[in-house]
Amino acid sequence: EVQLVESGGGLAQPGGSLRLSCVASGFTFSDNAMSWFRQAPGKELEWISTINRLGIPVYTESVKGRFTISRDNAKNTLHLQLDNLKVEDTGRYVCSVVIASTTMYRGQGTQVTVSS
Repeated sequence: EVQLVESGGGLAQPGGSLRLSCVASGFTFSDNAMSWFRQAPGKELEWISTINRLGIPVYTESVKGRFTISRDNAKNTLHLQLDNLKVEDTGRYVCSVVIASTTMYRGQGTQVTVSS
């Protein structure tokens, strides 16, 4: 059974930082690209970043230079470092994987609130 469990969210001030983690199980983590999505209140799910199995990242334009995605294959863990946070970064952050190019799995997410 595929499981994705996020943690690390919380309350941060504008300009602050948070580090999110996603522990994966039930599939071969190192063989799969992993992604982070964000859902802001009242908005649709938004793709934030993906890291492929070789460790090459891509980001949506709004977070480039502020967020850093990384993976630790030895620990089956995906990370997202959030720096220079903005109020508009508020939302529930969800990690995701697509297995065998057909089935997408998502975790429950972790809440990030940026407020002064």
